[in-house]
Amino acid sequence: MAKIKPRVKVPKKADAGEVVTIKTLLSHPMESGQRKDKKTGELIPQDIVNYFSASFNGEKFFEVDVKAAVSTNPYIEFTLKVPESGTVEFLWKTDGDGDFTTEKKIKVS
Repeated sequence: MAKIKPRVKVPKKADAGEVVTIKTLLSHPMESGQRKDKKTGELIPQDIVNYFSASFNGEKFFEVDVKAAVSTNPYIEFTLKVPESGTVEFLWKTDGDGDFTTEKKIKVS
């Protein structure tokens, strides 16, 4: 299986009160649970990203329940009104691979 790696794009700097765009992508195969293993004929267990959230300085401001119809390597884009310097924390939960997290800092000038 390919390495699962979260990638995020967050501006390093912003003005107080500025609305910034945040882009995320999790390199994940999103196995639906409906395909069979070609060698064994057994169903491959479902393994999808089923939840995503983003928090700013510990306060959740964005979350989504993800369903099986989302494509491989799910891409999520959203905005944040930046009140102060801080850290944006990201969380992806999956059925089989566990949880993935990363964070980025934004400095208010």
